[in-house]
Amino acid sequence: MHFYDEESAELAIAIVKYAMERVKMDPPPLDKPYTLSELERIVGQTIRPEGRNGLDVLKEFVDELAPSCISVDHPLFLSFVPGAPTESSVLFDLVVAASNIYAGSWLEGAGAVYAENQALRWIADLAGLPSSAGGVFVSGGTAGNLSALIAARWHWRSKDADTRRTMRPLIVASGGAHSSVAQAARVMDADIISTQVDERGKSHGRHVAESFAELSPQDRDRVCAIVATAGTTNVGVVDDLDGIGRFATESGVWFHVDGAYGAAALCAPSVRGLFTGIERADSMIVDPHKWLFGPYDSCALIYRDPRIAKAAHTQHAEYLDVLQQDVHVQRDEAWNPADLAHHLSRRARGLPLWFSLAMHGTEAYIDAM
Repeated sequence: MHFYDEESAELAIAIVKYAMERVKMDPPPLDKPYTLSELERIVGQTIRPEGRNGLDVLKEFVDELAPSCISVDHPLFLSFVPGAPTESSVLFDLVVAASNIYAGSWLEGAGAVYAENQALRWIADLAGLPSSAGGVFVSGGTAGNLSALIAARWHWRSKDADTRRTMRPLIVASGGAHSSVAQAARVMDADIISTQVDERGKSHGRHVAESFAELSPQDRDRVCAIVATAGTTNVGVVDDLDGIGRFATESGVWFHVDGAYGAAALCAPSVRGLFTGIERADSMIVDPHKWLFGPYDSCALIYRDPRIAKAAHTQHAEYLDVLQQDVHVQRDEAWNPADLAHHLSRRARGLPLWFSLAMHGTEAYIDAM
């Protein structure tokens, strides 16, 4: 299995040929999901004790399995948030897979992490976050929201460790918050309340203030994060980020912005005003695989102060000590991506976006948006 022979060479050529043909399709076939019984009849058992020729397995995927996967980059893929990766980002994903980089630490993946950080810096600059901001690419919005809120909980507890160590945290989320915010609360064993919205489905600072006013003093002390939405899943509503962010700052509460879908529009000058206030965020996310023309899967998670995230997420063991940097260094160039989210192993999933940005330039993204 671990050698490159003539069969491997033929397979490599066939795989690259398929990738090139798939990238050139405009549009690709929409396709449709088959039922389990249909796939059992058409495909049957694919994994066998004796193994099979790689070209035959590839043909099986191309002819029988791929047609049962809906193309999310098809123009008629409208039931969910579509993905439209650039050809360059898709092709570079082949390079990422072939390189097999462990991108959880600076020690093992410095070059990849350096490139990913430049893509993250571009997003942070669009949001108006300070030069000290930084983050990591995770699998998607669910992982991004969970990781950000874990950091928020750590920050909240660190301000009164003796009292809050056993206190159940409370998250205040806008009425249009994505389901993953409530899921994060369940995983964290936290309570969550939803604010009211206006007739257009938008949460404002006054709605958050009203929700706070209804809480007892004891429950107000439990609030570890306020979550606003920059582009609701169904209709793309952007909350009053400025009003909500201002209230969060005045209340001394972590302000998280879930921009998984909508925050990509930060690079469109025509609608940049909708996001006024995002620069107040303590953390934010945006998914390149949704509207920044990257392939699945990728979510940019950015913190105003990565040191807080590092303190919240860093795992400690004798086999990890060699990877650790000084958590107290404000501008630590050697951040370990594994220390900034709820993960340890990770692929360099931000590189396809980085390559596309480096190749096409940020102005092309602005024009496309």
